[in-house]
Amino acid sequence: MPHFRPAALALTAIAALALTGCATATASDADTAGADSSSGSGEFPVTIEHAYGTTTIAEKPERIATVAWANHEVPLALGVVPVGMSKATWGDDDSDGVLPWVEDRLEELGAETPVLFDETDGIDFEAVADTAPDVILAAYSGLTQEEYDTLSKIAPVVAYPDVAWGTSYEDMIRLDAAAIGLAAEGDQLIEDLHAEVDAALAEHPGLAESNILFSYIDPSDFSQVGFYTSHDTRPGFLSSLGLPQPAIVEEETAGTDQFYVSVSSEQADRFADVDVFVTYGEPDGAIIAQLQADPLLSQIPAIANGRIAILENSTPLAASANPSPLSIGWGIDEYFALLASALEPRA
Repeated sequence: MPHFRPAALALTAIAALALTGCATATASDADTAGADSSSGSGEFPVTIEHAYGTTTIAEKPERIATVAWANHEVPLALGVVPVGMSKATWGDDDSDGVLPWVEDRLEELGAETPVLFDETDGIDFEAVADTAPDVILAAYSGLTQEEYDTLSKIAPVVAYPDVAWGTSYEDMIRLDAAAIGLAAEGDQLIEDLHAEVDAALAEHPGLAESNILFSYIDPSDFSQVGFYTSHDTRPGFLSSLGLPQPAIVEEETAGTDQFYVSVSSEQADRFADVDVFVTYGEPDGAIIAQLQADPLLSQIPAIANGRIAILENSTPLAASANPSPLSIGWGIDEYFALLASALEPRA
């Protein structure tokens, strides 16, 4: 699940892994994740509500499989090693299919790497079945009805709660943790992560009032400006922290349930209040000069002044921009520092 560049992702259903996400729940959404009250005590059966109905888990699962991006991080963060999990195909710095923060956690737990499900061409149902799971976690995913139905023939499935690829990391934790009988521990994990994020953000007070636009601008085609709506977990995460959203993001979010939209560069004036453009690119920063040379995009103040934060393609830091239970501790300080550095004009 290459969570990122929409151009590549548009080739698949999980395209742009940008993740559609009107479910970018914030801390105040604690009651929106659909686990019934019995999950709070870790008792079973537990019933989870999600986009495809409800799933009841009769007994505490011993063998946990996860599909889609980052769901495996919930049990791992809570000290439970899944029997199988999605193989990382984006941000993997050593090509072993495991992101660095997951490697660190497995080492802490003294555990071997679980079976890795290669989802490049879709869910490998046979591989999932071979792990003989008692439950399949996919609270953060874009499962189709057909995929959900097929997985449900293997084991009870926890699907996303509302919008495909739009589950906040908090609700991912709530749903996945409840399903494995660790709801209280999940709540504590969320509280700990909030404290960690707040402390990191406090180191960069300039971000608090900054309009940050999370975009993907194709260097081969400047006729369109693509960007992520608040339904996506990246801008949704920043919004949940109280950061304002550019007017164009609010306007486009209100009119769509899509996580990613694009507008003509002839509408450059709609980006006038953007303080920082965040985009993916190469480390040489060539994209900045290219954007500043464009007759339309150079009219945008943030671009004209070089206020552009570049997440280097296919790196762990780029992957961590989609916050998850283990990636926050690994890279949140560096991520906020990158955003803050872009507030200083580089033109």
